[in-house]
Amino acid sequence: MATRAIDIHPHIIADDTGRYPLAPVGGHQSTWSRERPVTIRQMIAAMDAANVAKSALVQASTCYGHDNSYVADAVAAYPDRLTGVFSADVLAADAPERMRDWRSRGLTGMRLFMFGSTVSQQAPWLDDPKTYPAWECAAELGLSICLQVAPEAIPQMIGMAQRFPTVRIIVDHCARPTLEDGPPYRAAAALMSLARYPNVYLKLTPRVFEEAAGGKAAPDTFFPLLVSEFGAERLAWGSNYPASEGTLAEILAVARNSLACLRQEDQAWIFARTAQTLYPALAD
Repeated sequence: MATRAIDIHPHIIADDTGRYPLAPVGGHQSTWSRERPVTIRQMIAAMDAANVAKSALVQASTCYGHDNSYVADAVAAYPDRLTGVFSADVLAADAPERMRDWRSRGLTGMRLFMFGSTVSQQAPWLDDPKTYPAWECAAELGLSICLQVAPEAIPQMIGMAQRFPTVRIIVDHCARPTLEDGPPYRAAAALMSLARYPNVYLKLTPRVFEEAAGGKAAPDTFFPLLVSEFGAERLAWGSNYPASEGTLAEILAVARNSLACLRQEDQAWIFARTAQTLYPALAD
């Protein structure tokens, strides 16, 4: 019997640019959000078809920037199925005020987008002291922070994990590790170094499953290693749908097949229980 599924990395795109105007980070809309957008109604239908119980919608930064209105409206429409992860300009002086505003609209996580898609070089501001008030606000509000970063940002991430030990940090796409060398995965040493920081969690997305099946890598050697280093309670599945191609059901099937080598208890954490730790609004 398949374990319950909760998704912590889907995106939604509105079909009304008048009500929800485009304002992408980096100034260029992502190709996926233009070519295969999924509205909130379509997302709920996809969740039903894939048997995904709940989701933490992640702001499509490469479409809407820091205007999280569509995610907030979606959460308000389906409060029993969804929570939301907002984006904010954490370098701005009014960042804590904006964060409290989005939290008041039911969004229980924050995303810092610093690399990927429309941003080809790692932004340098992750550990800028100007961001500290935003991190302090996240600690106060109990917000998890997910980071979309390149591997070279891992030292900065470690510094922030040490400075703000009560903030749960989620690493999107496992920071894009190189796995093709296979066991003992020396090229992923920087990723493994995060295991010693108990407030750091890893998000397992299609990119990770693809990397774990390339070169000398294999799911049955990589994912047991991750569990042994981090514990399943610090790993969580995220679909990246529709940014990643395929239906939500197909994406979930790949994840289930890739993690079939793990104990059922570990799979239960990765597919649902860790999500509920990171986003208590998704608890039953």
